[in-house]
Order: sequence, then structure tokens, then C-alpha cells
Amino acid sequence: MKNVIFACVHNAGRSQIAAALFNELAERSGCPYRAISAGTSPADRVHPQVIAVMSELGFDLTSAKPQLLTAELAREAELLITMGCGDRCPYVPGLTVEDWPLEDPKDKPAERVRAIRDEIATRVAQLVDRLTHLTHR
Repeated sequence: MKNVIFACVHNAGRSQIAAALFNELAERSGCPYRAISAGTSPADRVHPQVIAVMSELGFDLTSAKPQLLTAELAREAELLITMGCGDRCPYVPGLTVEDWPLEDPKDKPAERVRAIRDEIATRVAQLVDRLTHLTHR
């Protein structure tokens, strides 16, 4: 199993959404990757509004714990998707990095958090499709 890391600053919103969506879709499609989420300055908990909008899709993030993005964690991955950590994301030689400039859902109204979630879902679906096709060539 290969790893993809989704990283944002607090690991309490965007990266949690992306990892949950990625793991569900990857499992259903036979993609040989799994997602890990992490942050450069982890919060104490996932944002309540993120938990709420993900529960609308059947995802339970109530026990998800933000974790620190370390160079060691990044070394275990093949791909790092950054989501707003910019210069604070670690550089790991040989690791492919993609940046998804996405708005932070923290303290946003539910409608905005849903829009961010849906944008992440679109990007995740494209990524899973791309990774699945790469590994089945």
C-alpha cells in the first residue's frame, strides 16, 4: 500500500476532509493508495463545522485527531498534497508535491464549508482516478 499525505496548517479541516473522502473512494475503486492527513501546526480537534458537513455524507470524524506533519511521516509517502501550509510544509527529497490552494473552512458558515468539501471531493476523485490508472498500466 502506498501513502498520500494531505497536509494543511491545523489538520482540522481541509486535510481531514480530503483523507476521509480519498480513503473511501480509493477502497471502492481498487486504488492501491491510502491517505494520511497531517498539519504543520495541529489543532486540538477537528473543526466542528467540518465534522457536521462530513456527517451529512456519512463520515464520522468525531474521533479524528489532528497530527503533526513530520519529515518522517512524509518519507513514508509517495505524494504530498499541500492545502495552505505553504513554506511550512516540509521538503522531502524525492517526494512529489502538489499544492491545492483551498480556502480554510474554519469558522465559515455551513454553506461555505459544504462548498469547500465539494471542491475537495472533486479534486480527490480526479486524484484517485489518476493514481488508479497509473498503477494499472
